Amino acid sequence: MSAATRLRERGFDGELVMVGEEPHRPYSRPPLSKQYLSGRLAEQQLPFRADAALDAHWLLDTRMTGLDLAKSAIELRGGEYLPFDGLVLATGVDAKRLPEAPVFSDRVRTVRTIEDAAAIRRAMHAARARRVVILGGGFIGCELACTARENGMDVTLVVHSAPLLRRVLGARVGAVVGSLQRRAGVDVRLGTKITDWQDHGDGLRLRLDDGSVLDCDFVVLGLGGQPRTEWLRGSGLEISDGVLCGPTCHAVDQWGRTTPHVVAAGDVARWPNPRFDTEPRRIEHLIHAVEMGQHAADSLLRGPGRAARFTPVPRFWSEQHGIRIQAVGIPALGTDTEVMAGSMRSDRFLVRYSRQTAYGPQIVAAVAFDMPLELLRYRDQIGRTLPHTRADGGRGRG
Repeated sequence: MSAATRLRERGFDGELVMVGEEPHRPYSRPPLSKQYLSGRLAEQQLPFRADAALDAHWLLDTRMTGLDLAKSAIELRGGEYLPFDGLVLATGVDAKRLPEAPVFSDRVRTVRTIEDAAAIRRAMHAARARRVVILGGGFIGCELACTARENGMDVTLVVHSAPLLRRVLGARVGAVVGSLQRRAGVDVRLGTKITDWQDHGDGLRLRLDDGSVLDCDFVVLGLGGQPRTEWLRGSGLEISDGVLCGPTCHAVDQWGRTTPHVVAAGDVARWPNPRFDTEPRRIEHLIHAVEMGQHAADSLLRGPGRAARFTPVPRFWSEQHGIRIQAVGIPALGTDTEVMAGSMRSDRFLVRYSRQTAYGPQIVAAVAFDMPLELLRYRDQIGRTLPHTRADGGRGRG
């Protein structure tokens, strides 16, 4: 939606075709594990506003099965080909699943689509389920735990690693999130995994690798996402971890060549952000997807030779049991953390993340717990190198 809107804003008056596998118009996914699941938002409030000025042809409930770069055409289910002059790949990610989990059990769910969230909401409310096990210690898993506790459910959070949100926020700040969850009544099981699944019809029995047994009404998998690139196999594009792009968002093929008529954006795109370094990475956040969609559209119209590099400051937020967590940059890149304001013991603080480079310590992120105003001053510092390193008691590793 973001790329299509930008194309029209830039004066593109040709045919615009939107192809999507789901039967719905594009909608916001973050509320699925928050406001929608808790009942604060209705389904009709989720879709993005589709302005009539977009003047697009919609192919919904349509699965794409292949891409022919030589013919500049997408293959659709049924063998039909859809030709294009320019292509924006924004297929996002799919929810990760566990191969050992019961595939056909209605008591094991993921949260990726409206249908997924609606099924969980029915289990929480209509079925009066009281016990839920959530797998995954990322934002999805933690936010699901918050929503379930708000609805009075007994929640067990099973996480293979430790602490919570370690891959996103690092061990030091992640431990604070774990403390928030425990104080809210969540049973947090770190460093463990499920070794046996039993569906007894009226509930599930799960055995953990530490020998303990959990009985629950249903399980939600919050294990993160995997890029939707299976339909691009054989296309010639580099898709080892999402669609590889150059700095301008143009897709790159398996031989390292830029494809001038194909760009990618959002969760599925992996590209080097020169603000940090030359390493291609994927960023899975809504604000980022909106901004990258806009930039990809600009790049498609300008071509690789005239397009600007995409150098955003990634931004994301979450709410954990009443505490608002906001971040700028990529905290996962940080090797050193420093408390710049507040106190971690008070659950109200700001942490700056940095890493050592050949040019000195580089600021890679800042994370604030209930300190939105203090966070603003750090946005423009992301990617800069520090002239010197402060030495005080607020510094830490990870």
